[in-house]
Amino acid sequence: MSLRRLLRSIVGLCVLLGAAAATADEFRPGYLELRQQDAETWEVFWKLPAQGGQPRPGGEVVFPADTVILSEPRGAMHAGAYAERWRLKRSGGLIGQTVRIDGLPPDVTDVLVRVQRSDGTTQVTRLLPSEPAFVVTASAGSGEVARTYLVLGVEHILLGIDHLLFVLALLLIVKGAGRVVVTVTAFTIAHSITLAAATLGLVRVPGPPVEAVIALSIVFVAAEIVHGANGRPGLTARWPWLVAFTFGLLHGFGFAGVLGEIGLPQNAIPLALFFFNVGVELGQLLFIAAFAVAARLVARVRTLWPRWIELTPAYAIGSIAMFWVLQRVVALGDS
Repeated sequence: MSLRRLLRSIVGLCVLLGAAAATADEFRPGYLELRQQDAETWEVFWKLPAQGGQPRPGGEVVFPADTVILSEPRGAMHAGAYAERWRLKRSGGLIGQTVRIDGLPPDVTDVLVRVQRSDGTTQVTRLLPSEPAFVVTASAGSGEVARTYLVLGVEHILLGIDHLLFVLALLLIVKGAGRVVVTVTAFTIAHSITLAAATLGLVRVPGPPVEAVIALSIVFVAAEIVHGANGRPGLTARWPWLVAFTFGLLHGFGFAGVLGEIGLPQNAIPLALFFFNVGVELGQLLFIAAFAVAARLVARVRTLWPRWIELTPAYAIGSIAMFWVLQRVVALGDS
């Protein structure tokens, strides 16, 4: 049995173990935005992914005790999430003050926070259930902007199950280190182009249809794995760089959707965009490196597997992706 087939089998079993979790919520984070109106007044936008079409319990944003609510929270469901808006005021403002989130639902892995100051600068951070508080800071320097968006880029790709499944499927098809490098490079160039174009407002594409087509791209590549195993190499096996570049353009719009929610600091847009993209690439390289290490370890194992197990990765990846296609197409009617 070949190394590639054995590796497919092991990866497939791992994918099946994680399929239920991957299809459940795709690690959608909560989102908190604080927009400064003047020295003491702020507008708040708080959003949590919905559960079963209903608002999730918990997840209360807590401000300093002397904060005054100017308008009561107005809540509504939108695109699978429950969102609230309200205005508040605090003597002396919120700069230097601590804001925390109490009672974060256990299945919400993190919360992205964006603070838009009145001078146009932005603070972006990420809260975890273990660290649910942050300090509203004054304008950040370029070093902090670079570090923040670099980390966000790495985290986004490593938590972006759909993007990782697409890369995994490519790695299971493409043979030879040189062809892998060319393929991954084509994917990188493509999504960098559309990420920049969409983020800078040069191209506008609605997010929900893009997400559905991204899932469909994974189904396509998973089917190509099956074709290759049956002795009928498809388009991806013959011209992997072309497939990677074409679908990479779509995945770039997906990355841009995340940046659209987080926002970019108006005084450092090129810097933040560059380091977010670098973070995405670092995360992608980490994933590919882990795959290479797994391949080296599996090379030392000599085991015979039934053919149906050899095809498990392709069917597991394709099934998860097809679930996403249907889920996202249905969601188009609700958006």
